[in-house]
Amino acid sequence: MRGAYQYKLRPNKQQIEVLENWLNLLRRQYNYRLGERFNWSEQNRSNVNYCPLICHLPQLKDNPDYYSQKKDLINTKDLFPEYKSIHSQVLQDVIKRVKLTFDRWLKGDSSGKRSGKPRFKGIGRYHSFTYPQMKPDCINGKKIKLPKIGEVKFIQHRPIPDGFKIKNATVIRKVDGYYVILSLEDKSVPSPDIRIIPNSDNTIGIDMGLKAFLIDSQGEEVKIPQYYRQAQKQLRVKQKAVSRKKKGSNNRKKAIKKLAKRHQKVANTRKYFHYKTATSLLKKNDVVAHEKLNIKGLARTKLAKSINDAGWGQFLTILASKAEKAGLLTVAVKPHGTTQECSCCGKTVKKALSDRWHSCPHCNFEADRDLNAARNIKNRAVGHSVLKAHRVSEGLPGVGEKPTLYTPVSV
Repeated sequence: MRGAYQYKLRPNKQQIEVLENWLNLLRRQYNYRLGERFNWSEQNRSNVNYCPLICHLPQLKDNPDYYSQKKDLINTKDLFPEYKSIHSQVLQDVIKRVKLTFDRWLKGDSSGKRSGKPRFKGIGRYHSFTYPQMKPDCINGKKIKLPKIGEVKFIQHRPIPDGFKIKNATVIRKVDGYYVILSLEDKSVPSPDIRIIPNSDNTIGIDMGLKAFLIDSQGEEVKIPQYYRQAQKQLRVKQKAVSRKKKGSNNRKKAIKKLAKRHQKVANTRKYFHYKTATSLLKKNDVVAHEKLNIKGLARTKLAKSINDAGWGQFLTILASKAEKAGLLTVAVKPHGTTQECSCCGKTVKKALSDRWHSCPHCNFEADRDLNAARNIKNRAVGHSVLKAHRVSEGLPGVGEKPTLYTPVSV
C-alpha cells in the first residue's frame, strides 16, 4: 500500500534562497525541454492536404524523447554550471514531468482522456520538485535531510507508521511556506487475505446532495458547511484590493498573497471536513456504497458553485483512500434511477427535482427523497435489487441470474 504524509518545513534564510533558486532553474529547464519538443514538431510537419515529393528540410534531428533529453543534461551542466548545484535525480525528474504532460496531451491517460496542450511555466508558476529516492534514515529528530540542501527543520505532527518505508519526497511551495510530502509504502498493508463481501449488515449507502452533504441509508444526515459561500464576502474585499493595485508593484504582490491565503484556508477547512466525515463513516461500517457521479459534467450546470463548494470528488477520493488503508471497501454504483425507484417495492415513482418527499402509491412507503435514494444505493451495492425482486413477484424471468428477494426495512 502507498500513502503520503505532509509536513511543514521550517527552512532558514540560506535554505530558502537555495529552494527559490532551484525552483527557478528547474522552471527554466522545464520550459526548455518542452520547447524542444514543440520545435521539432514545427520543423518536421507538413500540411495535411499535400506533401512534397522531395524533402525541402535540412537534415532532420532525432525526435527528442525521454531518454535523449536525460542524456543531454550533461551538456546543460557544461553550458550552465549553476545546474551542478541541483541534485541529479531532481533534474531528471523534470524530464519525466515533461514526458508525462506531453503523453497526456497526445495519447491520453489510462482511460483515454486527453488533457490540453502543455503550457510554459511563467515566473512563480513552478512550485515543486521531487527526490525520486530517499534514504531510510533521512529523518533525524526534528530535522529531515534533503540531499544537496542539508538538514531542514520540519514539524513532524505525526510519526511515520512502523513498517512503512520512505520511497520519495516532494518539496512544494505554498502561499504560507514550504512543505515536504513523503511517499510511504508497506506491501503487507492491507493483508491480501482480507476480502470483504458486501452484505446487508456491513454495508451502508450514502446519497450526496446540496440540501445536506450526505444522508445514509440509516437516516443519519451530515449538514453541508458551504465554506466558500461563507467566505465570499471576505474574498470579494481582498479581490478588490488586488485589482486596485498597480501591476508589478510590491503592494500588489502583498495583496495577492493575502487573497491566496484566504483561498487556502477555505480549501484546508473543506479538506478537514471531508477527512472527518470519511473517518466517521468507516468507523461504523465495513463497506460504503455511493453513486458513480459525473462530477465534471454536473459542475458545468447552474449549480456549479454549490457543487464545487461541496467538493464531492475530493471527498470520494479521500473516502476510497482511507478505506484501502484500513482494509475496508467502497463501492460505486450506477446512479440512474436511484431517486425514482421505490426502495421498498422497486416500482418507478416519477419525481421532479423540487419534489423532496418520496411517496409510493403502489406500496404506500413514504420517506425523504434522499433517504430513499441512499437505500437504493445500498441495495445495488449488496446485490439485493428490489427491481429484480419485483420481476420475480410478477412471474417475469430474471436477468442473467436468479435474483435474491429483498426484505424491506421498516421505517
